[in-house]
Amino acid sequence: MTLYLVESELNGKVDNKNDFESKVSSIQEKLKENEVSLIEVQVSKDFSRGFFILEGEDAQAIQDNLKAQDVSIQLIKEVRLVGKELDEVKKQAEQVNYLVEWNIPEELTMDNYLERKKKNSIHYAEVPEVSFSRTYVCEDMSKCLCFYDAPDESSVKRAREAVKTPIDSITEINAD
Repeated sequence: MTLYLVESELNGKVDNKNDFESKVSSIQEKLKENEVSLIEVQVSKDFSRGFFILEGEDAQAIQDNLKAQDVSIQLIKEVRLVGKELDEVKKQAEQVNYLVEWNIPEELTMDNYLERKKKNSIHYAEVPEVSFSRTYVCEDMSKCLCFYDAPDESSVKRAREAVKTPIDSITEINAD
């Protein structure tokens, strides 16, 4: 099975946690019917964007399924999980409250990225108030999403500086 990232603009379709959880529950039921697993979903604090990680065989089937459920898809890409094992993520035991997006430079290969990440990750210790959780790297090397638990946005920025990795955007996740 393959992992896919789906980014969605929620456009006022939900505006609170209960409505979002209800929508996700409905989406999850329909996905299961098509043998697609919802691994995790994160939503921005203002409920404007959703980030779904799905496991399935076919991106087109996932896209068709979500569109049939009125999910607005901005992006669907095959991704690789880095930093955690899939079984750990499926348990959803770890809290995250910030998502950093980085548009990866064209010259960086997956092997170079993984080597760089391994080498620089030790520097997270320089910002102990921030806990790095996991990264999803698009297989086409266009971007990655990194998840953190941190007290505030400025501490996430310090952590990214410590590991010498840029930020294209930071989204505060609804963690309530």
